[in-house]
This record gives sequence, C-alpha cells and structure tokens, in this order.
Amino acid sequence: MATYRAALIGAGIIARNHLDALGQLQELTASAVADTDELKGRQVASEYGITHYPDYKEMVIKERPDIVIIALPHHLHEACAVWCAEQGCHLLLEKPMALNVSECNAILEAVASSRVNLMVGHTQHYWPANLQAKELIRSGKLGKLIAIHDTRHLFYYGDSRPSWFFDKDKAGGGILMNLGAHSIDKIQWLTGSRVKSVKASLTYEGRIGDVEGSGCIFLQTTSNVTAVIIQSGYEGVAKDETELIFSNGMAKLISAKGLWVSKGGQYEQVKPIVKEDPFVLQFKDLLRAIQCDQDPDSSGVYARSVIAALEAVYHSDEKGVEISVEPK
Repeated sequence: MATYRAALIGAGIIARNHLDALGQLQELTASAVADTDELKGRQVASEYGITHYPDYKEMVIKERPDIVIIALPHHLHEACAVWCAEQGCHLLLEKPMALNVSECNAILEAVASSRVNLMVGHTQHYWPANLQAKELIRSGKLGKLIAIHDTRHLFYYGDSRPSWFFDKDKAGGGILMNLGAHSIDKIQWLTGSRVKSVKASLTYEGRIGDVEGSGCIFLQTTSNVTAVIIQSGYEGVAKDETELIFSNGMAKLISAKGLWVSKGGQYEQVKPIVKEDPFVLQFKDLLRAIQCDQDPDSSGVYARSVIAALEAVYHSDEKGVEISVEPK
C-alpha cells in the first residue's frame, strides 16, 4: 500500500479537522505544519507529534511532502498554491479557492503545467444528509426539483474571528465569501449544474471592517432550478437550513443533522445513514484522484465556478442589476 506524506500550511481552527482525518487513514501520514505564529504552530505540532516550521517554503523544501494542505487567509491562496504546485505537491486548498476568477486561473495553470492534482475543500459534498438529499433529487420520488430556499444565519462578528475576515482586500468579502460559498456550492452540487445568473442585494451594517454582513440572492442554474439564498451575520438566531421544493412535495435539509421529507403535510425525518467524517471522505476522494490520475469531486475547475458566481453576486449588488455568470 502506497503511503503519502502530507504537510499542513496554516495552524488555525480547521487544521485539527484535517489532522484528525489524516490520523484515520493508513495511506496518509502527517509530517509537519507551518505557521508564522510560533505559539499556535508549535501547539498544533506538539498535539499531533509533527514538526513545526515558521516558513512554509522551508517546510516544503525540507520535508518534500506528497500533499500540501493549504489553510491560509484567502488572499494568500494564490501565491501559496502556485508555488507548492511548482514544487510538485498535490494540493488540498481550503475554500474559497481564491479571491477572484483571475487568481483561480493562475492556480489552475500552475497545477496543469506541474501535472499535480488539486482539490478544493468544499466539504458539503461529503455530509451524510447532503448525500441523501442528492439521491432524493436523483430518484425523482418527489417529482421534479423546482426551487431551493437556502437560509443561513450566524453571528459573524464574534471576537474569536480573526481580523483579516473583515478586510475585503484579504478576505475577498464578508459572510457571502465565507459562508455563501458553502450555499452556492451546495446548490450547484445538489443540482449537478452551475449558477448561470444572479441578482443580489447586500448590506454593510457590521460593527467592524468593510465587508458585507448580510445578503439576499436570487439565482438561476443551468438546470433551470431557481434558488434564493438569505444570509445574515448580525445578531439573531442561528440557522442553517435548505428547503427543496419539488413538483410533488418538499424536503428540508439541515446538513449537520439530517433530511426531512414532506408526507401528509408534515415533515418526517429520513433514517440517517452512517458515513465517515466528511474530512476523511474528502481525503479518500483526493487519494483516488492522485492514484487514478483523475479529477476529484471538488476539482479546481469546479471550485472556480463557485468564485465566478460570487464575483457575479458582488457585481450585481454594486450595479443593481442581474448579472450573468462567466462560463468556465
């Protein structure tokens, strides 16, 4: 059995999800973590028995990992991904892929010329309830999927969120760039299509920064499913729910909890399926891609489509009109 060595760039909260998943796979082993924050980096390294480096380039050159996991602030994605690809490393790049389509293109060019694999961390593809919802749509049991209503509320301005999230030059945007990427990805993945046009209205009422704190988006997909995304990062009640409207019924999807289907005017929960940790399934997908020389489910080209849709969201809000999304 081939074993692949993985190194992590960025020791933030998501780092532990990746390292825990690596520990569950015989084909993968974690070797090192790089972070300019010595305290944070050394703490993670100590917890998982790996080496800490203050500089990711030094780490890659010395450790020569097969796979690099990039979990950095958004504005650092392009430069880091391009350099690591040039060193011959396969990439697992946290979402969003980059700040804009132009940066995505640069990453895709580097990956293609270096002949390495790229996966972007859209973990919505691996949640058990999401997999059940996708199968429900495919089965046609409730008829044709007509529309999707996706709602996500989460207080975005908590003290624990790093300050760069509120700087548009570094984050690319606010709640929609961060959590809206999940919603757009979920809609595209569930429908097996792409966003073709958007009409968006955003608000900027946050207590800090220059990024949006809420948004309402009307979008249309290439499969002719219409969707509405509503997100708020202001004070309120947390919610993460996707309603699927079919020609013969409805379904309610709460990705972290389960799937409910309408029967007799009431929702009844579908029996949950037991699946592995989404981060484990994500790594398994990447391994298949590397071993079979094929694209993973969340390829770079796919992830670029999410950024293209987000760019259209911001342009629509600025201009006050519906915007067509750039085709791949």
